[in-house]
Amino acid sequence: MNELFIQKIKIDWERISKQSYLRYIDSLCQLDELKLEKNVTFFVGENGSGKSTLLEAIAIASGFNAEGGTRNYYFSTYETHSELCQAMTIVKGWRKISWGYFLRAESFYNVATKEMEYADSRHPSKKYHEKSHGESFLALVQNNFKPNGLYLLDEPEAALSPQRQLTLLVEMNKLSKLGAQFIVVTHSPILLGLPDAQIYSFDHYVHEIEYEETDSYQITEMFINNKNQLLEKLFNEDEI
Repeated sequence: MNELFIQKIKIDWERISKQSYLRYIDSLCQLDELKLEKNVTFFVGENGSGKSTLLEAIAIASGFNAEGGTRNYYFSTYETHSELCQAMTIVKGWRKISWGYFLRAESFYNVATKEMEYADSRHPSKKYHEKSHGESFLALVQNNFKPNGLYLLDEPEAALSPQRQLTLLVEMNKLSKLGAQFIVVTHSPILLGLPDAQIYSFDHYVHEIEYEETDSYQITEMFINNKNQLLEKLFNEDEI
């Protein structure tokens, strides 16, 4: 057994209704078990492939609020989470989770608002709404991410410039070496470049791949190295 907080994820499909849309997501409906073996695990794949759905279920099953925040956040703006969390078993390691955060780009505004409501004299608000989206996103990471924590991130690059993605990459690398565990949904070829990370692709079925095999890397490399030819081909196809 390794030292990760979450060692394995199991899904009991008998506990999911026969009419559930989850059964029509190719990558998920074939998934019964997923092993986590590195301090940083990335979920990659095309939009709609089930990455965020699985991450959300992991977060809820681990005691986090569906819209994000620490495990002390309790609020709901609009309930959209699936029944997957009810059919999921989290196989935990010997270490107990003392701190963690679920950070998702799409509901960050709601979490930042709730942070202000939760603030008091002992825990003053960081006033994320008074910063730009990218600045507040990174400030939240730097204020809340600590060694030996569990961090679930859903497309964190959405608010960050390439330079700030490098800053996040450095934070993740530093904290993962200090006992933190990350599970991250991303399309960023910068974040995916983190050394010694485990990468699961959700295209067609869930399987482990190398960094250079990700679409994020291959398409970015192709565009940078063949920009003019690629644009000419794309624009000609669009006119036709």
